[in-house]
Parts: sequence; C-alpha cells; structure tokens
Amino acid sequence: MVEAAALLCPISYLEHITSRFVLRLVHMHLDEVILALGIHELNFKSDWGTRIMDMMCDGHMDCGDLLSSITGKNCCFNSSRIDSYLEYEPHPTSSKNLHHLFQMIRKGTFAMYDYGMWKNLKFYSQLRPPVFDLSAIPSSLPIWMGYGGNDALADVSDVQHTIKELQAKPDLLYLEDYGHLDFLLSVRSKEDVYDNMLAFFGSLGKSSSY
Repeated sequence: MVEAAALLCPISYLEHITSRFVLRLVHMHLDEVILALGIHELNFKSDWGTRIMDMMCDGHMDCGDLLSSITGKNCCFNSSRIDSYLEYEPHPTSSKNLHHLFQMIRKGTFAMYDYGMWKNLKFYSQLRPPVFDLSAIPSSLPIWMGYGGNDALADVSDVQHTIKELQAKPDLLYLEDYGHLDFLLSVRSKEDVYDNMLAFFGSLGKSSSY
C-alpha cells in the first residue's frame, strides 16, 4: 500500500532523548498517574493540563522558552510567532500513547505497548511485548529521511540506530543546526528541506502518483 515514504526527524529509539520537559514528566511518572485517575486524553490546554504546566514551571523548569524545553533548540523559525505556535502546541494525545512513549524511554526499548505480563500473554502470546522489527520494512521501499543535530526528541544517535536497523538505504538529509520544529516551521524549510524532499519524489519516475 506504500509506494514511498518521507520521514521528518522520526522518533523510534529513545535511548538518547534529551528533552528536559519530557524527561521531567517521565521522572514524575505522570503517565501512570493520569492512567490511574482514568484520564484518557492528555491535553495541556485543558484545566488539568494547565495545572500540570503550572506545577512543572513552579521552580522546576525555566518555561520562558517552552518549545526549546520540549523539542530542543530550534535555529530558524520566526521567534516573534512563538505565542502563536503555543496556541496549538503541545498537541493533545491519548494517555495510552503517552504511557507507551514513556515505557520505551524508561526501558530503553523500541517495543509494542506493555500491558503487563498476563495481558501481554493475551495480546501477544508472550510475557513481554515484542520489539518492532524495522528490518521487516522491504528494502525495495524508497525512503527519504531528514533529521537535525539539535533535536532533543529524535537524537542523532537514535536516528542513526533506526537507519542501521532498516534493510532499505534511505536518502538522508542531515541539517546540523536544525531542531525538531525547524523541519516544520523554519523560515528556510522550503530551501533546506522541502525542495530536497520533492526532488526525491520526483526521482521515483513519471509513472508514480506523486
């Protein structure tokens, strides 16, 4: 069903994540707390999410540059529009999705959701969740991948680990000064990122649907 894929700073392995905001939430076991409270969605724009943010920023973290605390230092977006970006960031997500992310950070694994031993037996027929097998992605699949040297979520070492696990040899674009959000919001993203990505799709041939 997939003819080709373009990946912007993909997050898979999380052994070297340096996001201060995310690591703080992991340390607080926030994911386990909200699941225990029966909260199915984590939305930092909600009353509950606002209280979490107030608690995080009350002497625990400098939230003057919240985006950098989450994603790492971004080089190239219009900083005068940060207030506008923060109207939409961070995006809401399911509590289960957050818990899965934090499981992988704590355990240093790239594995499916851990339901606990007995439910793992039910869902996976084994005590531990299976790891994702990136080598199962066909080597014939054309892949383009862009990643940055200042990304606190998709660390260079972790992205390179992902690349090593792939059978396919992706076309790579490495931008040393880019952070996680620069790939979307950089004032140079057309020249730095998207022209390169579109050239990749164009190279796949006129018979493709791109």
